[in-house]
Amino acid sequence: MGKKKGGLWLNDPILVAENLQKFYQMGEVTVKALKDASFELVEGEVVAVLGPSGSGKSTLLNIIGGMDKLSGGKLYYKGTPLHQADTKQLTYYRRNEVGFVFQFYNLMPNLTALENINLSVQISQNPLSAEEMLEQVGLSDRGDHFPSQLSGGEQQRIALARALAKNPQMLLCDEPTGALDFKTSIQVLKLLKSFSDIYNKTIVIITHNTAIAQIAHRVFYLKDGRLDRIEKNENPLPPEKVTW
Repeated sequence: MGKKKGGLWLNDPILVAENLQKFYQMGEVTVKALKDASFELVEGEVVAVLGPSGSGKSTLLNIIGGMDKLSGGKLYYKGTPLHQADTKQLTYYRRNEVGFVFQFYNLMPNLTALENINLSVQISQNPLSAEEMLEQVGLSDRGDHFPSQLSGGEQQRIALARALAKNPQMLLCDEPTGALDFKTSIQVLKLLKSFSDIYNKTIVIITHNTAIAQIAHRVFYLKDGRLDRIEKNENPLPPEKVTW
């Protein structure tokens, strides 16, 4: 583990991206969703990705998460070239190294909260306890409830617990507070920040909400598929101090 400076662990990068490109063919039109994006992600940091709709945020997250293949460029995870990985290698990477949290929870409706979390435990090589994760998100008394019996905020916390139970090195969050009210959003942000702090994990948060970027160590600004700039935040705010 490296030294800490300005709230950020000074470790070697766990993910290195070089000139990432992603093109989609729509009829005769080529859509350039991502253009020459280069960056690094470091163990234990929180990164916010900001940009208007269509700027390439979700494409970037899908590339980092191994859910989409590059059209060009290079992507290394702990030295392994993901841009050369086959389907089996990418499946292993997604199952064990990356956790996903989405805006609309994506819980299995016919499974209880605890059973939803256990889905991750069953596919991971080095999982955390489902019961422990349920406790971490403050829902130990909701383990036998089905998603339809939970509020939106509770469902998102279960989705977060499910992602954390895999014990991934990186947690990729696509608008994790987009469907939540302010109070519940702060709860979710506190959970994300504590997971980063306690377990030294890397958190990437895609958001339209510029206020959320205040908790991040660095902020990536995307514009028209390009990584326009990266700003370092020397003094990230604790989530409970964020307002919007």
